[in-house]
Amino acid sequence: MTDTSIRTYTNERETETEEETAAVSDEQEHCPECGGRLVSDDEHAETVCTDCGLVVEEDEIDRGPEWRAFDAAEKDEKSRVGAPTTNMMHDQGLSTNIGWQDKDAYGRSLSSRQRQKMQRLRTWNERFRTRDSKERNLKQALGEIDRMASALGLPENVRETASVIYRRALEEDLLPGRSIEGVATASLYAAARQAGTPRSLDEISAVSRVEKMELTRTYRYIIRELGLEVKPADPEHYVPRFVSDLDLSDETERMARELLESARQEGVHSGKSPVGLAAAAVYAAALLTNEKVTQNEVSEVASISEVTIRNRYKELLEASDTAAPA
Repeated sequence: MTDTSIRTYTNERETETEEETAAVSDEQEHCPECGGRLVSDDEHAETVCTDCGLVVEEDEIDRGPEWRAFDAAEKDEKSRVGAPTTNMMHDQGLSTNIGWQDKDAYGRSLSSRQRQKMQRLRTWNERFRTRDSKERNLKQALGEIDRMASALGLPENVRETASVIYRRALEEDLLPGRSIEGVATASLYAAARQAGTPRSLDEISAVSRVEKMELTRTYRYIIRELGLEVKPADPEHYVPRFVSDLDLSDETERMARELLESARQEGVHSGKSPVGLAAAAVYAAALLTNEKVTQNEVSEVASISEVTIRNRYKELLEASDTAAPA
């Protein structure tokens, strides 16, 4: 048989196989009697036709769980699978944890000897989870990121991003000469800005264990070495949080955004602290909408001085008057 004949024969066989597969698939989707649509009846383990009621298959294998759950809590309790993998844990959540309760499967308390044995197992299990210095470093840093994110009220996606940034810094050997807490704090600060939920340096340093100067120095080093794209913080990103903390209305928030937009058009943003601009915009908007709020209250929420609020406040109102149509 020549090469041409072999190729022709192979192509014919492939075509026949595709046609047979399509025919089988069509038979599985449609009733062999009337051509109606087939559906699976999980309760009776049957496949039936919706038109004529013909039972095409019976005694199907039930691949679902053998237990029943009547609410979400009961479903989670009976589930045999764990949580999805996450970068917020040093082992990505794949290791096994031994529970702290000294009880057996029936809820009965363990004897003194069994409790000692379980405590030894917990100790060795913890040692095996962090086998080398790099894993111990990562575990400590991720715990620090989670602690600071909780104190700052940052969402889970920011914690996940911060964990990824820290892992990259560890893999590229950027930690020698720098503290674990410093790199972890810088990673969280960068992640918050990337996610559009920024926190000021003062807010970050207030919950961190490192000084503000070390934080800024480490942050610049991390974004430069890792090539992170972090845009300058937008003052509008701070406005919703300040408005919520001061218990102001939606109208005030809208007015504050309009003031900031006018300031952007007039170039007032350049070289100014975004936190100061946002705080001044909220204060000015509250006055324009006849809501009672003092400069001291705004300064406490934004962690900036009253002098900064007064200076930015005047600039925002001048920019708003200039941008307003004649």
